[in-house]
Amino acid sequence: MPKTLNVQSTVLLLIDFQEKLFPVMHDKDKLLRNVVKLVKGAKVLEIPIILTEQYPRGLGPTIPEIKSLIPDIKPVEKVCFNCCDEDLFCSALDGLERRQVLIAGIEAHICVYQTAMALAESGYEVQVVGDCVASREPENKVTAISRMVGEGVILTTMEMALFELLKEARGDKFKQISNIVK
Repeated sequence: MPKTLNVQSTVLLLIDFQEKLFPVMHDKDKLLRNVVKLVKGAKVLEIPIILTEQYPRGLGPTIPEIKSLIPDIKPVEKVCFNCCDEDLFCSALDGLERRQVLIAGIEAHICVYQTAMALAESGYEVQVVGDCVASREPENKVTAISRMVGEGVILTTMEMALFELLKEARGDKFKQISNIVK
């Protein structure tokens, strides 16, 4: 049975928000707004972040709107669609000793789907942030989410995840998160 997200055991995984891939995503403006809020919220809550880039020589680096928020995080470069097939990713994740993985990324039906399934099969509690994932074609995103949920991956949203991690409506972090999601 999945547990509620908590700041001590959650890691945020950002998959392949890259310069040549991002512009062709469906509803990319809304996606960008939500991902920026999610990253800002994760930073307020001090949640570690892992960033990946799929074949950056071909697809370019992480888009500046995201990379500027996490300048000290070195992307894990990969050619595998499934992040778990990349040793550097596995080392980074294992080193954090966290069992809850919150996923935002592109494309929903390829790298996000394959990674979420592999993490779930490995015993991680996986939540995919539905309003922070996209595909070029909306049908691919819908199908990917349907398949992931059918296999036990939890679907959440940016606001739902941030407030679930926050737990209470008081204090400085609450004020910061409230201002971010407005």
